[in-house]
Amino acid sequence: MIRTLALFLLAALASGPLLAQSPTPVAPSDVRVALDTSAGRIVVALHPDKAPVTAGNFLRYVDQKRFDGTVFYRAVGGPDYGFIQGGTQNDPKRVLPPIKHESTSQTGLTHDDGALSMARYAPGSATGDFFIVLGKMPAMDAQPESAGDNQGFAVFAHVVEGLDIVKAIQAGPKSPTAGNGVMKGQMLEPVVKILSARRLP
Repeated sequence: MIRTLALFLLAALASGPLLAQSPTPVAPSDVRVALDTSAGRIVVALHPDKAPVTAGNFLRYVDQKRFDGTVFYRAVGGPDYGFIQGGTQNDPKRVLPPIKHESTSQTGLTHDDGALSMARYAPGSATGDFFIVLGKMPAMDAQPESAGDNQGFAVFAHVVEGLDIVKAIQAGPKSPTAGNGVMKGQMLEPVVKILSARRLP
């Protein structure tokens, strides 16, 4: 899933940063989750009304405490543009079965500033790795008119507090040697720990 995300990002970064649009408004049906990290707290609003499968999957990881002790391990892009990636890293003790893919053309959600989306290989392979977008990356949305894998990634939530923490993580130091191919130089060193992930009232 990391390699697939890297390839999609090449197109996204090549298009250059776009002006950030207004964040998705918080709806009464949204579910807030606090990600307490070693860099600070990030609060996200999940959109189960728009992306029920993907948001429900994320909440299973939260409720079963499967994100506790995981890390943000990758950061890509420049100031205010790019993404950070974290999660279970295919740890067999943490991952749950893969979920059905919910494309942005189905949910109406997009990869705008602060969006959370699922990392994947083929559509329908996402498990417990996710990324948080800075700026606007339409190349990561579904592209139905394109050939091949045109399903993009599944957005399911947005940051509502702590976007400054996301930016600080993205700006963190990277290893000059870790990572394969285009990911070389994108691996955080040190990684940022996800201490806990909990629903908020």
